[in-house]
Amino acid sequence: MRIDLTINPEGRKNAIQRAREKQVLIPTIAQQKNPELVPEKIKEKLRDVGLWDVNNLNLFRITWKNEPKEEGGLYGGVNYLEIPPEISGVSARIIGLVGKWFPTGAHKVGATFGCLVPRLITGQFDPTREKAVWPSTGNYCRGGAYNSELLGCESIAILPEGMSRERFEWLSRIAGEVIGTPGTESNVKEIFDKCWELRRTRDNVVIFNQFEELGNHLWHYEVTGNAMAEVLREKMGPKDRLAGTIVTTGSAGTMAAGEYLKVLYPESRLAVGEALQCPTLLQNGYGEHRLEGIGDKHVPWIHNARNTDMIVGIDDNDVMAAVRLFNEEEGKRYLEKQGVKPEVIEKLELMGVSSVANLAGAIKMAKYYELGSNDFIMTVFTDSMELYGSRLEEMREKDGDFDAEAAAVAYHRNLQALKTDYLEELTYVGKKRIHQLKYFTWIEQQGRELDELNAQWYDYDNYWTEFRKQGEEIDRAIREFNKETGLL
Repeated sequence: MRIDLTINPEGRKNAIQRAREKQVLIPTIAQQKNPELVPEKIKEKLRDVGLWDVNNLNLFRITWKNEPKEEGGLYGGVNYLEIPPEISGVSARIIGLVGKWFPTGAHKVGATFGCLVPRLITGQFDPTREKAVWPSTGNYCRGGAYNSELLGCESIAILPEGMSRERFEWLSRIAGEVIGTPGTESNVKEIFDKCWELRRTRDNVVIFNQFEELGNHLWHYEVTGNAMAEVLREKMGPKDRLAGTIVTTGSAGTMAAGEYLKVLYPESRLAVGEALQCPTLLQNGYGEHRLEGIGDKHVPWIHNARNTDMIVGIDDNDVMAAVRLFNEEEGKRYLEKQGVKPEVIEKLELMGVSSVANLAGAIKMAKYYELGSNDFIMTVFTDSMELYGSRLEEMREKDGDFDAEAAAVAYHRNLQALKTDYLEELTYVGKKRIHQLKYFTWIEQQGRELDELNAQWYDYDNYWTEFRKQGEEIDRAIREFNKETGLL
């Protein structure tokens, strides 16, 4: 399978003209992996641009290597946070890439770049007459709306009405249109239904569905995978090993980074976490939960089930208790009493709700495999608490003040006492069970081809490796597009 890079001459001509008008230069994937390749003239201009500014120069900040500052930063090493045993309760080295230092405060600007740019530079998406639709359960539509604005495109953001207030407030300023659908994080079908309604009623929309876009997978495979590998080269000694990678499922795009690491470290494992309150992968289950940004009740089209080794159910009660522990003053004081260094406590706000869920999954994985101090687990701290302030307020109103006793309970019960329950190490048959669940969403509901579904499983090597080779091909197309704008 390959990403379609067929040229639409008229659409491409219009896209080039729009880029010329808006003074838009597009970074290559190679520059996102290694920002040192960014031209010096652009770096100089970035010194006067804020990280969240709606400025097309911030396209060159779609990287894990931004200097961690809100104004005028350039580049450095990969942004990551290691969780010490005093917090995790395990000896394994748990490291998460930090998404806060992307524009918009979350790494989804990368995934949306990977979906939109190939169609824009080929003319398959015409910014002069079409609107980009970003269906999402969280940060994806934020990243899509932001990138659309930077690239001179109109956007429509779709997300559940129950998402955090911060998301809607920000989107109202960036997206051309914001549509709330019924439900919360697990109501993905309602988002899909709205997309079909737009297709039927409007003739100028292009749907960029993160759950099925190969560009989402490719961007994480190339950029996030390389960033994780760079951290491991920096941190691992000769006796250390990568035990595995774990991320919550979401769109399954970030899982591609774990697949990249499995190529470099063939003995490592790839685990996927999901909310216990909606155990779709574990038990074909359903339900509502509070782990924002995780879509459920279906298996994403781009989830490579055959390369998934474990499912980890994560209780959202544990996650929300840990969120308060990390962010309430009494929680911070209790952590310091447990030997957590103040400089680590200060950085815990870098983990938002889904980030803490990834941490919980990593702890359960470490306990299941009885990992030691020479074992590394990689994950992603997708976004920070900057996007969840209203959730803290809601918990204070519902559950009351977070006092020293609540901090002790959260620390010992919701972190230190995490168990290996609701966890499945997948056999071949177990992997196929997950893969076959795609049929009901993608073939029956969404109109995908059965032959392609079968190819994902039976023509495994060709399907999942062919489009991963297209990074340089896309970069060549980006360079040619930039050249024809005349802005170079």
